[in-house]
Amino acid sequence: MNESLELAREALKAANEAKFLANNTWMLVATVLVFIMHLGFAALEAGFVQRKNVVNILFKNVMIVSVGLLSYYFIGFNLMYPGIEGGFLAFSGFGLTNPPDAAGLIEYADGSYTYYTDFIFQGMFAATCCTIVSGAVAERIKLLPFLIFCLLFVTIAYPITGYWKWGAGWLDAKGFYDFAGSTLVHSVGGWGALAGAILLGPRSGKYTEDGIRPIPGHSMPLATVGVFLLWFGWFGFNGGSVLSADPDLVSLVFVTTAVAAAAGCLGSFVVSKLIFETYDLSMALNGILGGLVGITASADGVSPLSAMLIGCIAGCIIPLSVSFFDRLKIDDPVGATSVHLVCGIWGTIAVALFGNYGEDTGGLGIQLLGIVAIGAFTFTFAFIIFFLIKILVGIRVEEIEERKGLDLGEHQALAYT
Repeated sequence: MNESLELAREALKAANEAKFLANNTWMLVATVLVFIMHLGFAALEAGFVQRKNVVNILFKNVMIVSVGLLSYYFIGFNLMYPGIEGGFLAFSGFGLTNPPDAAGLIEYADGSYTYYTDFIFQGMFAATCCTIVSGAVAERIKLLPFLIFCLLFVTIAYPITGYWKWGAGWLDAKGFYDFAGSTLVHSVGGWGALAGAILLGPRSGKYTEDGIRPIPGHSMPLATVGVFLLWFGWFGFNGGSVLSADPDLVSLVFVTTAVAAAAGCLGSFVVSKLIFETYDLSMALNGILGGLVGITASADGVSPLSAMLIGCIAGCIIPLSVSFFDRLKIDDPVGATSVHLVCGIWGTIAVALFGNYGEDTGGLGIQLLGIVAIGAFTFTFAFIIFFLIKILVGIRVEEIEERKGLDLGEHQALAYT
């Protein structure tokens, strides 16, 4: 009898270890996919800017990942996950503090992933916020002031609002729901992008007495490659947010993610044709991204048909939002505010309209509360930081430098010979 019991215990232990290995491996694969999204952002933004600013936008994308990961290591991670429930602000110390023993391995998250896996997966998310800001302020912001903003934004603003939900803070206690970050990642980046674009002002010659002058990007092939890389990486962004290798849930998330992106493309295609009377590739590309942002909050809790509708509506929003910001003379070279901010808000609202999370989670009132609270905090923080930097050292390059291009002005180099 004792021997049979011991064999059963050994079999259960082996099964748990195998499950832990599968879960942790999937989480690391998802981390790699999210990392590839930074290449997608770099290619997209490089394609959407003018030829004379390509080195500058690529340099910013390289620095954002580096600054973001290191600042998240030293401060951000423990500010976002301090281990205190229901709070507004907490901090559990500098650096990675969990010892590399069983407490940081199979025991750390009930056999889903290790402590180190948790950090690196979340760290890839953190750097994404400033990448969103990068595109909206492209072609006229000084490099060092932008990097100072990124350091503060990733170190302080993003982890604080992330703690409110993902770190079991006060919004989580109220039932706010955001599966993979329509608000906590994308709208947060979008609010920062909006603050920067307002304080910077539009690019020279964008808005004239004769109307809006289009400033097309230099490489639509590069932008298209960027969007497909982002779509590819989004399977890790959303699929990894299951936080395990649960075959049922990961499979559902893959499907809802894919069909929302496809529907977003079609929605943007139709509406942009009606508005602009042309087949605009940039709108189709941003429609895909809008669909992806829109489904990110509810990818684990809606049917594929609901995901299509969420994505399609997000895609329809894109050309309308781009036109709206242009009428306000808020210049956004890549459409980041429309894709990440507006579609992020829509995706968070869609949780209440389409999601199946129970009566105490994801209701319309609490979703709106989360949107407003996170938006007010993030926009205020970003606006103040940008404003202080503007006063102290300036944030916009000189007009002659803008005209010649930031590649020569900031880097003394050209992307193409």
